[in-house]
Amino acid sequence: MVQEAEKYKSEDEEHKKKVEAKNALENYAYNMRNTIKDEKIGSKLSPDDKKKIEDAIDAAINWVDANQSAEADEFEDKMKELESLCNPVIAKMYQGGAGPDMGRAGGMADDVPPSRGGGGAGPKIEEVD
Repeated sequence: MVQEAEKYKSEDEEHKKKVEAKNALENYAYNMRNTIKDEKIGSKLSPDDKKKIEDAIDAAINWVDANQSAEADEFEDKMKELESLCNPVIAKMYQGGAGPDMGRAGGMADDVPPSRGGGGAGPKIEEVD
């Protein structure tokens, strides 16, 4: 039985790599689709950029559906292709479209003073032996 497991080990590793690459592509495509459908983000994209990303996502998803038996390299290439199209558009949106809420660290209001450590409200902890 151990010999049989060793015999199929390389096949199992190849299959695992293929499944992981396919899942990564699908996850990226669906996450990107949800990102641009979000009103807060989608409204900051130009209609041309949004259409370009939507078309690329649809093409990638359709390709995955039609090529279930593709090799891991093919899934990885498709992933890089989709990323190379989506990432510059999303980066441009975040750099150029920083609205009033996006510029603040942690979404804090400007008039709220930072909290200070030390004495204040909170539980008092005593060490017990």
